[in-house]
Amino acid sequence: MKKVEAIIKPFKLDEVKDKLNEIGIKGITVSEVKGFGRQKGHTELYRGAEYVVDFLPKIKLEIIVSDGQVEDVINTIMSAAQTGRIGDGKIFVTALEDTIRIRTGERGEEAI
Repeated sequence: MKKVEAIIKPFKLDEVKDKLNEIGIKGITVSEVKGFGRQKGHTELYRGAEYVVDFLPKIKLEIIVSDGQVEDVINTIMSAAQTGRIGDGKIFVTALEDTIRIRTGERGEEAI
């Protein structure tokens, strides 16, 4: 099993979610996060005062999948979230030792 985490632009969430649903992904956790990478942030003007916005709003997706689904999930997120501009995001894949469904006690891939 693997945990796929993706940081994407907020306006791409619906498109990514719909595409993941099309390939059979049943569960996803979504968080509103803030951060920056190469995009760095930007300067804004508010009531005549200029200030720097260091942390930009992003969406973090967390998806637990079987090893065989990882490449499909990565390719789906990449194609749906890509705009071609800086700040499109990142995808992280980590090995997952175990998963337990609290309600039934199922473990491993049966709990996904």
